[in-house]
Amino acid sequence: MFAETEYRKKYAENTRETVRRQVVHQLEQAHVIERNPDDPTLATNSPLTHYALTDEVLSLIRSFGSSAWPAQLAEVLAKRTTLMEIYAGARRLCMVPVRTPDGDTLHLSPGKHNTLEAAVVEEFAPRFAPGAFLLYLGDAAKKEFYLCAEMLTKLNVPVDEHGKLPDVVLYQPDTKRLFLVEAVTSHGPVSPKRHFELEQLLSNVKATRIYVSAFPDLREFKDHLAGIAWETEVWIQEIPDHLIHFNGDRFLR
Repeated sequence: MFAETEYRKKYAENTRETVRRQVVHQLEQAHVIERNPDDPTLATNSPLTHYALTDEVLSLIRSFGSSAWPAQLAEVLAKRTTLMEIYAGARRLCMVPVRTPDGDTLHLSPGKHNTLEAAVVEEFAPRFAPGAFLLYLGDAAKKEFYLCAEMLTKLNVPVDEHGKLPDVVLYQPDTKRLFLVEAVTSHGPVSPKRHFELEQLLSNVKATRIYVSAFPDLREFKDHLAGIAWETEVWIQEIPDHLIHFNGDRFLR
């Protein structure tokens, strides 16, 4: 192989596809090389697929070691987006936007769990906690994402224990209700154990505590039905106008 002969690097047989995915693709995305420059009509899986240095990069390489190299390199870099920036931009496109009650936009990492959290803020809150402030919002990729430490402290919510808080915390000042919402996509409803732990954690909070298990759909809800604690609420994204109350006596008094 060329790599073994010229660079003393031996690759195992049948690694062509691995090299293409892990090396060639990145060079193409960074515009160092281009695919099929003399026949762009070739199919993606064509056996005639080939790659060549772009004219700009080829000219730059030819100037290496000359007095023109520094200026030419600076000119090329000034016009180009780095591969890290390209990947960061792609990640941003996949982020889950969340419009907070006060009009700001946050961006959660992509995923089903965070999409449900966004729905809690954008769909649950206006319906069942109108005028509420967002005090805490977790992210599946990093537990702490948005934290309003000042208001949490005023409510006696232990800020240094934010890792133990549920996924979304909302506070409705008019009713003095603190909504503690777990977003459930694979595990984690407000179970009896979780309810007990949160009650202990928030024992000094004077606000009325409303515990909510949020589900994306009825199927996910049914999978966790047996584990939901009494004295809590259930909200299902696919039927957003309704709550299921695991607390019947509240409405019989």
